[in-house]
Amino acid sequence: MIPTPSSHPSLPEVLYTSAQVREGEGLAAQACHVDMYSLMLRAGQAVFDELLHRYPNVKHILICCGKGNNGGDGYVVGKLALERDLAVTLWQVGSEKELKGDAANARDAFVKAGGVISPEQNTVPNSVDVIIDGLLGTGIKGEVRPYFAHLIERLNQAQKPIVAIDTPSGLNTDTGAVAGTAIIADYTVTFIGVKQGLVTGRARAHTGVLSFAGLGIDQVFAKQNTANTLLALSSWLELMVSRARDTHKGRQGSVFVVGGNDGMSGAAYLASCASLKSGAGLVATFVNQGSCLAIRALLPEAMVSSGEADSVWLEQRVHWASALCIGPGLGRDHWGECVYKSAMHLSTKFNKPMVVDADGLYWLSHTPERGDNRVLTPHPGEAAKLLGVTSAQIEDDRFSAARHLQQKFGGVVVLKGAGTIICDSSTTVVCHAGNPGMATGGMGDVLAGVIASFLAQAILFLKLQFLAHLFIAAPLIEMRG
Repeated sequence: MIPTPSSHPSLPEVLYTSAQVREGEGLAAQACHVDMYSLMLRAGQAVFDELLHRYPNVKHILICCGKGNNGGDGYVVGKLALERDLAVTLWQVGSEKELKGDAANARDAFVKAGGVISPEQNTVPNSVDVIIDGLLGTGIKGEVRPYFAHLIERLNQAQKPIVAIDTPSGLNTDTGAVAGTAIIADYTVTFIGVKQGLVTGRARAHTGVLSFAGLGIDQVFAKQNTANTLLALSSWLELMVSRARDTHKGRQGSVFVVGGNDGMSGAAYLASCASLKSGAGLVATFVNQGSCLAIRALLPEAMVSSGEADSVWLEQRVHWASALCIGPGLGRDHWGECVYKSAMHLSTKFNKPMVVDADGLYWLSHTPERGDNRVLTPHPGEAAKLLGVTSAQIEDDRFSAARHLQQKFGGVVVLKGAGTIICDSSTTVVCHAGNPGMATGGMGDVLAGVIASFLAQAILFLKLQFLAHLFIAAPLIEMRG
């Protein structure tokens, strides 16, 4: 079944842990004089509304219910569907007699409306148009048990659209990691507070389009609970103010790109070009002699030079620059090491803000040092090298990894990937602007150049990383969808 196209739904700016939502929803509901069963009815209604909005021609739905409150929400959806004369197949995993409290009340209301409860089957009926996932909620710990895992895999293989209740079953809503296996949803409706793990890592491949339903208590919940993680919103684009009509290149900042070892001129070229295209008034580039001619030919706007680590020109350009970009194509040989050490020393001497990327991060991992006036842009592999762990460990908990990197190295950390995490000493931000079109070689070099350009133009330190992502992502979205 083909969904109705629509724009990406807006989400709140704040993100919470699963525990915060589980523990805080009752207090917020009480403050709003809403009982928990009424809250369940609202949740089921929100999912049903999303179902009809996305699939207005739906005739037959399959609802898969576990024994917790997610299952109870599923029963509410089933009752609403029956009242709209939709065909409803409901699979209950485990005995329906084991449901308790509000979930049991929802089950009874479904049966009273004429609903039939069935055990799960080996195959999804061909007549089913959409599957509703209410198997597992946000409280999952450890890997999904084998029985649930087999059912999740069958549902994923059914080639039917899936709408997930609150979270795709099997997804860790604190980290974005998959607990062995997880539902691959087309749409996910999450409630009361957006859980931080729904917007980063593997979650981006499992939630589909994420929408939010506050259930009438979200504003009170937000006042009662403090979030230390933000979701970057399009309103941040207001930071991109128009240039004054009488401005000139000397007022738009200057970027100095250090990298481009022999055979790796492309990385330094991309970073330099990106700095110019994103608004830097002037760009200078320092590369290995073997890369100098190629970049001069490709980018005549940049002031390109080559030399050794003790070059006078290197020191002069560090002093001249508003911001540095150290690392794209720098290399891991003796020249790259010496140039890295010299550039870092000079940037500290002249107190210059900088972006450290690519091979700059490699050399930083060998000579760890803190610095507050910089942005580090590791992908998971580079982050693993910096922390002395594996890439898999980084992806298991991207939030913790970003915070550990920031604590160890200082400055602002941009942990790249689906749902890039941006972290300074007090705030964590998730960038929701990326897209699969950015999964190509050289994209990190472009990002580093754009961030350096924004640093040079003195755009706010933490939020500029989101703007850089959007600057790159928007044209790709327009071209590729």
